[in-house]
Amino acid sequence: MTKYIKPLALLVSLVMVTISCETDFNNPNAATEDQVFSSREGIFAAAVGLQQLYSTTGVRWILETPAITTREGGITTTFQNMIELEDGGAELPNFNSNVQGLWSSMLRVMKIAEDIERSAESIELEAGTQTGLSAHAKLFKAMAIGSLSQNYEQVIVNTSNDNDAAFVSRIEGFQAAIALLNEASTLLNGTAPSDEFETSITQGNIDLQNTIQAMIARYQLFSGNYDAAITAASAVDQSSTSIFAYDAQNQNPMWARIIQNDAPNFKPRDNFGLPDSFVFEAGDGRLAFYLIPLDETNQNGLPIEDVSGFFNEITEPIPVYMPDEMNLIIAEANIRKTAADLGAATTALNLVLTDTDDPFDVNANVAAYSGANTSEALLDEIYKSRRAELFLTGMSLEDSRRFNRPQPSGSAREFTEERNRNFYPFPDIERNSNPNTPDDPTI
Repeated sequence: MTKYIKPLALLVSLVMVTISCETDFNNPNAATEDQVFSSREGIFAAAVGLQQLYSTTGVRWILETPAITTREGGITTTFQNMIELEDGGAELPNFNSNVQGLWSSMLRVMKIAEDIERSAESIELEAGTQTGLSAHAKLFKAMAIGSLSQNYEQVIVNTSNDNDAAFVSRIEGFQAAIALLNEASTLLNGTAPSDEFETSITQGNIDLQNTIQAMIARYQLFSGNYDAAITAASAVDQSSTSIFAYDAQNQNPMWARIIQNDAPNFKPRDNFGLPDSFVFEAGDGRLAFYLIPLDETNQNGLPIEDVSGFFNEITEPIPVYMPDEMNLIIAEANIRKTAADLGAATTALNLVLTDTDDPFDVNANVAAYSGANTSEALLDEIYKSRRAELFLTGMSLEDSRRFNRPQPSGSAREFTEERNRNFYPFPDIERNSNPNTPDDPTI
């Protein structure tokens, strides 16, 4: 497959130009959209570009934005967008660059994915290459919709070239993502991805089928479909891993925000940003994995630490999902389902607490749960473990709401609040072009 390397490198750049914002200047030397998506090399480049866009620009906004809102991170910069995020409340402007970046990057991912899906069947390809490309596109579109649904009250699930895309509720967004993932799984069950696809596109970094099931489990949980969440999470092989890989040109986006040039935009909060009522054992391995003790506070008096784990090296891979997320989904869903099963919930939780062989070395390695055998107590423990296990994965805002953590007041600069927003306002770039944009949430 080495014959594709040089064409792909060139075409990735052309693809990124082709899908740029409509306000960008046209490059007369760039490939047209039709040219990109009408050839074998073009659609390969589009798939590589899709993954690159999501794993760099997209992951930056997905991880960073809710981290500041939910106190996972404390700002260490004078950049206005970060100040606005940490201040929070009703004053957070629609033009905040994080609010806009998260929204627009996910829509760009969706558009490329839609173009790949539309074009894959019209190009002569090996059957396993065709199904691999389609399933890969469906996966990334689903993850983009899911990321929007975690952060905005209403979302777009299909893009529009006429700037009139319809909005649906966030729950309908999760359902649309699940439908795409089920379609992708069906495709792969019918025809496995070809060696050509895996060599040229995923390069052995992403286990498509396990990642698809993991995302189904996540979004079924967020949708309140608890039995379905348990089924999907149980189907994931937790010895398998999927990662976003980085190099000197495509850098780990969190490293670039926290470490690069010794000029951090934010740093992680101590205790994973949780209030003091959530106490971790001193030997909990997740503390040492993610946090390096630092006896400092940021400009707003919030205690901060140095970062470790997946974010302290320029080329450090970031997991697409954490294997133990599946156990935490099983634990939570068993409590929330109609016929609660606290025993099954405790068993799944203990797999996380006593873990010593996590594929990414995120091992709590503490004693099994010994607290009260009540739904409330178990949910508190699950919430604590999700914050530690899934630190800086972009799920903290969704989790904070779902676990009914204290509501924000709506006032800005209330730094003792666990979160300073429920949802983000819709960005001006959408409101100014799309007449279907809903009213902003109150907070």
